[in-house]
Parts: sequence; structure tokens; C-alpha cells
Amino acid sequence: MSVEIVQIAEQLARERGIRREVVIEAMEIAIQTASRKKYGVHKNIHVKFEYKSGEFLINQLREVVASDEDETYEGPDTHILWDEALRLNPAAQLGDLIAERLPPIEFGRIAAQTAKQVIVQKVREAERNSVYMEYFDRQGQLINGLVKRVERNNIHVDLGRAAAFLPHEQQLPREHYRPGDRIRAYIYEVRDSPRGPQVILSRTDPRMVPRLFEMEVPEIYDGIVEIKAVARDPGFRSKIAVFSNDSHVDPVGACVGVRGSRVQGVVTELQGERIDIIEWSSDPAVFVCNALAPAEVAKVVVDEEDKAIKVIVVADQLSLAIGRRGQNVRLASELTGWRIDIVTEQADLAVRAQEFEGLTQNFMDWLDIDREVASALAQEGFSALEEIAYVPLEELAGIDGFDEEIAQELRTRARDHLMTSALEQESVAVTANPDSLFARLTTLPAGMDQLLTEKGLASLDDLADLATDELLELVGDALTQDGAAKLILEARTVAGWFDDAGKTR
Repeated sequence: MSVEIVQIAEQLARERGIRREVVIEAMEIAIQTASRKKYGVHKNIHVKFEYKSGEFLINQLREVVASDEDETYEGPDTHILWDEALRLNPAAQLGDLIAERLPPIEFGRIAAQTAKQVIVQKVREAERNSVYMEYFDRQGQLINGLVKRVERNNIHVDLGRAAAFLPHEQQLPREHYRPGDRIRAYIYEVRDSPRGPQVILSRTDPRMVPRLFEMEVPEIYDGIVEIKAVARDPGFRSKIAVFSNDSHVDPVGACVGVRGSRVQGVVTELQGERIDIIEWSSDPAVFVCNALAPAEVAKVVVDEEDKAIKVIVVADQLSLAIGRRGQNVRLASELTGWRIDIVTEQADLAVRAQEFEGLTQNFMDWLDIDREVASALAQEGFSALEEIAYVPLEELAGIDGFDEEIAQELRTRARDHLMTSALEQESVAVTANPDSLFARLTTLPAGMDQLLTEKGLASLDDLADLATDELLELVGDALTQDGAAKLILEARTVAGWFDDAGKTR
């Protein structure tokens, strides 16, 4: 019997792709269910398969209690008195579970049917969990399947042990499949649902490209060449940034292959999608220049604070750098993680000339100097008064045509202008901000504090000193006669115009 049961379990396990122990456990649960129906559903029955004897041992488990008056005692089906337990097991203690062997049951037609249903259900659950874990662990990998059917442009794929789903939005443009076609896709997501595991596939995910290169390029599979970044416009163009951990291995050449044989395999799988292979660099300027290939870059200006790069190209390279519908620069920006602005040399010169003229004019206005001196400052790279005011004197004096006297005068004028500007800003801030005591006036309508400030009232005393008619003249219809009187009275009180006896001070 033991050999037959084990053989059945092993055969079923192989057919369903699950472990033999899972099948044995399902049988134990089935027999346990049938035993409870025969001996009583309230009894705590436990079934265990004994490999040596080849039998399913049926035991009733009962908890040891001191007496039938114990508050936890629920009856002889679930509890056993301590005196009786000691006869079965002299070492029994209170709270222990005593196992009593029950005779094997004979399965009738209904009991056998119930047991079969339990086994089928448990095996099916185990099979579903096994399939889910198998494909869950394979997320992010490529898989081959067979197209079963196409419904509303959505493709159902047979993977062997499981069925997969390739949504329309995850398919490449212009590609069509028919039932029976072989298909290779990227495992995008695996979901566990009541109907079984759902495997969602994708052929548009950018991560599919590195997986394809791993299959075509041994250096990538072995870790010699790394794919650092990927940007993709599915079905049209992709860019990948590669880096070699071995100075003797050219990463771009390894991915291209002899006469393009390796990259051509990826292009064919992706229905002719163009692949740009770029050498990765830790220098963002170099990386961006590489990413904009095949366009040639004349100059770059890096703004690390905003993570932006201005790329300057000659006029005939502008359309190539931007690409059709902006595709090239968009993919380059996505690949590098930097915002890329592309301008021609002529446009850059025009902008710089405009900026230079504006800066020169500012220096003329701020420092009261002529255009020649202002232009010299701008040409030396000075862009703010703070730089002129606090730069070392010898640096200013070293400008062609300047001496120490001119440098000292420029520093003095710059500092005077900065001081004047600071005082003006402080004055504006004081005027713009109403007296903090205004906030304590409960009868002041919302927003009127700003109006009072604009009318020249800079403190509570100014408000308290007004007559009712004077206040109404300032605020117009924003206050009634009674409201204006109450506001002035409250302002005088808050400002401390009255003593404790209520008399004016």
C-alpha cells in the first residue's frame, strides 16, 4: 500500500509540476474530512500518512484538563480528564494533547467522492501556486510562447504551464500575429487572481532591449560589458548606453558584432527598430555628446544645479541633433537623465551678444561708468555687482587698461550701490508690511490692513489718531460709519491710549 500511494503521489506530482509531499498532504486532508463526517465534526481529528507502514493514521486529539468543572472543558469530544489521560499516557500534563488511535474508515460512494473533490481542489491550488511562483520569479525575463488566439487586438499566448496575455498597448506598431505563430516577449507583470496566475507580457518595455542583447552578446551575459541606460521609442528607435569593465574590450564593437551581426539579431526581433549603441561616460558633457549621435556637437554648457545642458551645433547639424519629431534629442535626454537644449552657433552668438549688451548697460547704470569700462568688466566674466565689490583688488587692477586707483573706485561704487539697494529694499519691506498690531484688531475686515498701509498708515497710532470721517474717506465703502467708529476705538484700546480706569492717557 505504501509503495502504491507513493507511486500515485509521484505520478500526480510530475503531471502537475508540484512536489510529492503536496499530493500526500492533500490525501491526508481528504481522509481527515471524511473521518470527521464519520466520527463527528466536533472532534479534533488529525490524519498522518506513515511511510513505513503505508497507512494513513487517524488520531483523535483531546486536550488534558483537571476536571469536568474546568471553565475550558467543552466535553469529551475535545477534552479529556487528567485521570483518564494518565491511564493512556503516564507522563501526561495539563494542557497536553492526547492522541487516540481511531480505526481506519471504509469509504462509501459519497465519502470517496468527497475525498476526491478535496484532493483535486488541494492539488489544483498547489499547482496554481507553483505556476505563480515560477513565473513570478521570472519577471523581467524573456519568454517564448505560442499564439493561441487574438481578440480585439489583444493576444493570448500559451506558455506551456500557463496562459499569458499581451495587451494591445504593449505590442509594437505594425506587427501582427496569427494563431499558431511563435512569439517572444518580456514578462512585464505576474498577478495572482482567483482564476489563477495572470502573466502579462510586453514587447514595448525598454527593459526588453537589454534582455535581447544578453542573448546576442556573450560579453554582456558574462558581465564584461554593462548596459548602463536604455531609452526607447517602441517600434521606431532605441538608444542604449554601454560600458566595458575590461579596457581591452570595446563595448560598442562587442554589441555591434562583425558586420553588425549581433545588433541585427535584436533589430530583427524588434521588427526593424533602429538601435543606437552609445558609449557611456561618467562625464555628463561627454555622455550627452555621445547620446546625440549621429549629430556632431560643437560645444556644450553644463548647468549642474538645474541638471541641464545647452548643446551648441552648427546650423546643418541642428535637424539631425533634434531628430524627426524631436525623437533624437528626446531619447538622448531620457537616456542621460539631463535636460538638453539645442541651439545653433548663430543663435547662441546672438543670445550671448544680447546678454553682453544688457550686462554692459547694467554696469554703466549701476557704477556710473562709460561703455568702455563696462565692456571690459563684462568681457572679464563679471556678471554681478557682488563680484566687483568683493573681488581681490589685484584681480580688478589686472584688467587691461585698469590700475589700482580705478579698481579701488569701482569697488567703492559697487559697494555703495549694493548698500543703497539694500536700504531701499528694507524700506519697501517696512512699508509693504503693516504694523503687526493690526493683526490684533478683531473688527478689521479681511484684507484692509494692506489698504491702510497703502494709504500711509504705518502704525496703530496712525489709525487710532484718525476721526471716523477721515477713516471713511480713506477706505470708501469698505466700512460703514458704525464699523469705522468701532475700528478706531479698538485701535486706541490696543495701542494703549486708555489707562486701567478707561480714561485717555
